[in-house]
Amino acid sequence: MFTAAKVTLMVKDVEQAVKFYRDDLGLRQTVRYGNEWVELEAPGTVIALHPNRKPKSSAPPKTMSIGFQVKDLDGTVAKLQKRGVTFKIQDKGFLRRADFADPDGHRLYLMEVR
Repeated sequence: MFTAAKVTLMVKDVEQAVKFYRDDLGLRQTVRYGNEWVELEAPGTVIALHPNRKPKSSAPPKTMSIGFQVKDLDGTVAKLQKRGVTFKIQDKGFLRRADFADPDGHRLYLMEVR
């Protein structure tokens, strides 16, 4: 029935978002139609970026987040911190999580399962 799925993020500045997801996080850009649509590949999903046509004051929804599972949370956090990404680390039982946000305030996290 379905052939693919994408998470689409509405962003204020496509170039700034591409820099964050492609250059800072290291995702592979697979499709680009100017500043109207950009797709980046993450393991198991595609993240699409599209310009937000709403007023600049519109905040991103707080009901959505994108998680990236990693084998070495500390190493990944250290690598991304060198690229300017800031984190809040949570250590709860079997799961270690590092929360962060993109330039538009979309919630993202890294997770390491013990």
